Formats: sequence, structure tokens, C-alpha cells
Amino acid sequence: MTDRFIEVSLDKRGVGCTAKLLDDRAPLTCAAVWDALPLGGDVYHAKYARNEIYALLPPFAPEEPPLENPTITPIPGDLCYFTFSDTQLGTASYGYENAAKHRGRATVVDLALFYERNNLLINGDAGWVPGIVWGSVVDGLDRMADACQDLWRAGALGETLTFRRA
Repeated sequence: MTDRFIEVSLDKRGVGCTAKLLDDRAPLTCAAVWDALPLGGDVYHAKYARNEIYALLPPFAPEEPPLENPTITPIPGDLCYFTFSDTQLGTASYGYENAAKHRGRATVVDLALFYERNNLLINGDAGWVPGIVWGSVVDGLDRMADACQDLWRAGALGETLTFRRA
């Protein structure tokens, strides 16, 4: 199989990066994401995992992929896939507003980009939260990391995180 690439972007900020799909390590997840592209939604900055931005999406795969190529310590440039139930994200401590688009969905897919070091996927409510590493940024991580820091400091309202074929 030839290498496949996607663009990950913060649309309002006009910043993006290019990532290579890890088809050899997470083939089922890569296939599910690739077949559903483009994907995107409101962006959030992580509270617990540290240097992570993500979008919460409705399920898009015919069947949720198994935990392939798992990690609890993502590194800069990792793209991760998580699946949650609506009740897992319903605690007020997560800070999602009542009108958040993922409310009421039985299953919520979290597509995430990790942009800096020292991430640990542990949650005070749930414990360890392993994710599937399905892509790796190969170009533009420095620009994207700067935009992610701006998102952390200036806020995420009105910003979208988009994944599309490169």
C-alpha cells in the first residue's frame, strides 16, 4: 500500500499540518477515518491530557475499531482516536456546555492531535484512557503547536479542527 496523508487544520486560524496515516500499525482505524474524510468539528483543548486538541464527532465507522496501536503516553505529532459514551463525558468537571454538539449521542468519537511532550492519558474520573495512534505529523507541527498554544491562551470558541485528505 502506498503512503496516505491527511491535512489537519485549525480553520479560523488558517494553520494546518500534514500527517501520515499509520496503516501498518492501525489498519482498521486508518481505514475507518480515511473512508469518512473530511471530518471536523468544534475544537477543544485538553484539560487532563495536557498538550492535546481534539474534536468530538458522531460515530462514522460501520463498527468501532479495536484498540490497535494503543498508547497512554502520546508524543508530539501523534493523532489519536478515542471512543466514549455520552455519559462518560457528561460530568460537569469536563466543562462541556449543555448545548455541546456531542450531547445525547450514545457514542462519541474523539479525534485528537498531540502537539507537545509530556502527555499522560489518565483521568480522575475514569483512570487510564488508552488511545489508538493512527497518524503521525510529518510537516508543520511547529506552526500547529504555536496555534494550539494560542488556542489554549486565547480560547477555542468559534474554532474548528478539520481532518481532510491531503
